Amino acid sequence: MSGLIWLDSESPLPDPDYALPEGLLAAGNDLSVSRLQEAYSKGVFPWFNEGDPVLWWSPDPRMVLECAKFKVSRSLGKKLRQIARDEHSAAPQIVVTTDLAFEHVIRACAAPRPTQSGTWISERIIRAYSQWHSLGQVHSIETWLDGRLVGGLYGVNLGGFFFGESMFSRASDASKIALAYLVRFLERHDISHVDCQQETEHLSSLGAMPMGRREFLRLLDDARDRPAPLWRAGRLLHDGRLQPLRAGPPPGEESI
Repeated sequence: MSGLIWLDSESPLPDPDYALPEGLLAAGNDLSVSRLQEAYSKGVFPWFNEGDPVLWWSPDPRMVLECAKFKVSRSLGKKLRQIARDEHSAAPQIVVTTDLAFEHVIRACAAPRPTQSGTWISERIIRAYSQWHSLGQVHSIETWLDGRLVGGLYGVNLGGFFFGESMFSRASDASKIALAYLVRFLERHDISHVDCQQETEHLSSLGAMPMGRREFLRLLDDARDRPAPLWRAGRLLHDGRLQPLRAGPPPGEESI
């Protein structure tokens, strides 16, 4: 870690241009909400293994999804049209919501996966982002199938910018449905980009593309101080509207 900047609780994060070639910027032990707010406002995010210091990253290039270029496959498009047709039925099979089950979503994202040996979403991450969620800047999108939580994602909203963190799926296309509804909600509120952090084949298949750090930071600077959408526990509709609901599963549906 030659050249790595070590932070104490009083030290501000350095400029992202000081990041090492792989994107690692700094290390420390502070994972408070105030530190997270500072980091995301500078285009920096934490990524570290349980038991290690908190490592702060600003990769170059950065994977970013432009909402207008979100790719919907033929099969996903068919499912989305079916969900829209069933939207106002008495008992729709699939319902998409926001902020009804944040802890369940983040823990599902943290669960081991067949293709991974571990997870970066540690108990420390869960506690920090759950606290941030309680303050209204971290949000979850949930996909429900016959009353069961089968997919979703969570992320951070600062002003007019959304930072995607992680997704999970327990049924075909469940996380993609959540992302499609998130994109529509964001577009309705003039949010044009979703930060996806690091490049993967899966993200590329959804339309995300690598973007240079300087361009990413310009986008963030332009959007960060705009008014954020009014998030609340509710049901997302196919056109991006949000209908408020009580906390918990959608009305008339089973518990998780």
